[in-house]
Amino acid sequence: MPDLTFTQLDDLTVLDARGAEVIKFLQGQVSHDVTLLSGRGGLLAALNNPQGRVLAVLRLLHVAQDHVLIVLPAELAVMVQQLLTKYVLRAKVKITEAGTMWRVYGITGPDAEAAAATRLCMAMDASGWRQMIVAPRGEALPEAEPASRDSWRLNDIEAGLPEVLTATSGSFVAQMLNLDLIDAISLTKGCYTGQEVIARAHYRGQVKRRMQRFFTESTRELGPGERVQLGDGRSAQIVMAAPAEEEGQQFLAVTQLAAQGAEGFAESTQTTATPALNCIALPLPYATPL
Repeated sequence: MPDLTFTQLDDLTVLDARGAEVIKFLQGQVSHDVTLLSGRGGLLAALNNPQGRVLAVLRLLHVAQDHVLIVLPAELAVMVQQLLTKYVLRAKVKITEAGTMWRVYGITGPDAEAAAATRLCMAMDASGWRQMIVAPRGEALPEAEPASRDSWRLNDIEAGLPEVLTATSGSFVAQMLNLDLIDAISLTKGCYTGQEVIARAHYRGQVKRRMQRFFTESTRELGPGERVQLGDGRSAQIVMAAPAEEEGQQFLAVTQLAAQGAEGFAESTQTTATPALNCIALPLPYATPL
């Protein structure tokens, strides 16, 4: 048996984007340079509103030059499909729901990269030890030890990979979710929905809050979008949370950077957020700008 663990990702689904102009169409809708998709096989990208706020974080998988699969949370699928369809206009593109045809799951371990090599997949870390797979529903599942959805989400938190759900859709500018730090934004590709706001935030350095990682011993479930006050006085908004391996929880939250000091904290506490949450900051695997 391969050295793998297997995670059902049944809360994710797939949209099917097909047509002769599908690459050109998606290029004008999402934050990454979709012309790179055929060479890379998969891309992380944001779908934004005109104000530059992230409506959904998408994973694009290349099937053919006229065929792209879009992986996203199932609860956002109808909204994203309707939004993309609204902008199709006369483009030779069709966006359909394809969750009944495709299954999304994750595999983790030293054999993950080899196991994913012949499938539609996307690496979830630089090592290749964690792979997201999109496979036909009729295909046999891999032989592997089962792992929980919470453990996969905990790995996402440790990697600093944000999950946007209904509760947080439209809440954050792309840089607040560190999408510029995890190769989900192109600053050179040209226009797309929300591009002006995202570019301005980059070139003028106007991002005052960013997603950061924390641990709390609290067992109270932290929900996406929930507002809390950290022990140092900063207000924060939860992006995602998962049980830690032994006790407590790890979570990602958007808040001001600790390096901004007390003056920044004072600004963030003008609106009192409850309840107070005792927690400690944890590092992310990438550098966060001060």
